Amino acid sequence: MKLKISNIKALKAISCLILGSSFLSASAQIGQPFIHDPSTLAECDGNYYTYGTGGGGLVSTDGGWTWSSIKAPEGVNVRPGGGAAPDALKIGDRYLIVYGATGGGLGGTHRGEILTMWNKTLDPNSPDFKYSEPNVVAWSEDGDDCDAIDPGLLLDPTTGRLWMSYGTYFGFIRLVELDPETGKRVEGNEAINIGIDCEASDLIYRDGWYYLLGTHGTCCDGVNSTYNIVVGRSRQVTGPYVDNTGRTMIQGGGKMVIAAHDKVVGPGHFGRTIVTEGIEKMSCHFEADYNQSGYSVLGIRPLLWKNGWPVAGKVFQEGTYEIESERHGYALELAVDFKRHDTGVPRRWFNSTENVEIKPVKTQTLQDVIAEWPTGEISVRNGDYMVRPHQQWTITAVEGKGGFLGQPYYKITIEGTNRALVATDKCEVSTVAEFTGADEQLWQIDQMIDGTYRIMPKAIPGTDKKLCLISIADSKPTLGNFDFNNDNCKWNLNK
Repeated sequence: MKLKISNIKALKAISCLILGSSFLSASAQIGQPFIHDPSTLAECDGNYYTYGTGGGGLVSTDGGWTWSSIKAPEGVNVRPGGGAAPDALKIGDRYLIVYGATGGGLGGTHRGEILTMWNKTLDPNSPDFKYSEPNVVAWSEDGDDCDAIDPGLLLDPTTGRLWMSYGTYFGFIRLVELDPETGKRVEGNEAINIGIDCEASDLIYRDGWYYLLGTHGTCCDGVNSTYNIVVGRSRQVTGPYVDNTGRTMIQGGGKMVIAAHDKVVGPGHFGRTIVTEGIEKMSCHFEADYNQSGYSVLGIRPLLWKNGWPVAGKVFQEGTYEIESERHGYALELAVDFKRHDTGVPRRWFNSTENVEIKPVKTQTLQDVIAEWPTGEISVRNGDYMVRPHQQWTITAVEGKGGFLGQPYYKITIEGTNRALVATDKCEVSTVAEFTGADEQLWQIDQMIDGTYRIMPKAIPGTDKKLCLISIADSKPTLGNFDFNNDNCKWNLNK
């Protein structure tokens, strides 16, 4: 059952409470990530920004892991106009901001306007920070079958044309064309109905397909919110958008992208960020985070593509893994002598198990082998995976060292030890006996669009190069340039 429109619009216009405490979690952004109806993440001068209902927004200065409220000098408005559910898009060297001004809608009507405005920068402390006068690009009145709210932007990479979708589940989702030079609505452009039974829509393009992302369900009810994000696709930006079952979005169709999971519920307001070829992120808010008093929080997840459909990946979980090369299936391991494991069973073939005692075999443990390992630096190699201690890597988030889009930096150590994987000044990989927290011992672990992982050091001594862990031969791990189309750069993390 949907909430009443008066409740939804009133709640959309209230800024989320910003808490003062910080926290660390491997599954959620830290700092003060409290926001509702966030815009697509926008990068400006090395920082990430997102804007929410009510006029405020969040900024991350450490690559997208720690978030806090945007602070502006006295008398400077972070985002004029207030209103609901903005979106942000960089076009050339400017940023286009679009937002819904619900007007009388706060009283429960369908009246509203959508406006656009420009800025040269998103940093309110910059001398270039100044918004242009807003342009009204869409509107709705009482009795209309579409609410002018929840806009989403797409700059078509194939044509350069600018499109905006908008609307709520109290009517149609509509599409209009804007002028990418002025941000105004293209003169004479008529809105097209492209969806129904959803809101907070967004448009993206990939490999010849246009995708309409919509948020289905109810919002603004805390842990009882039923928001989830669905998708349909079309070969034309104007539709029809069809889901994986053949049902169109105009008929209420939509394939699931992300729903409630773990202790977060109500994902809505999809945004896509392309980090580089093969690595993408999706942003949203979760209507309620059980671990954070049930407040609405910013969510960032890996964005995967499966059979041509976008689906949210999972936040990487700490644990002990086999680090397996996609190139050949060999495992990353310490370059130590292989120690045979005596099971106590005679090495002969049995034609029958009659009169043979069957019992579990004890696995080889760290204590069985560590005394024979060198105490200083030990190099690494790839080898046949044998479930042995020198192949077991524990990956743990490191507090206080920052992070990247949606995740912290990690240390990678041999299970049960402080022996840490490290990037060397020769652009190689090795291990040191003790983890110290140095940048070359911190690792960025990105899930790629095909489900494999890129593993990259935060820094490499003596160079500013951004290199990742690669396998240049069956047994040779090293650091090299990232190429998504080369399996040498891809790793599987198997528990």
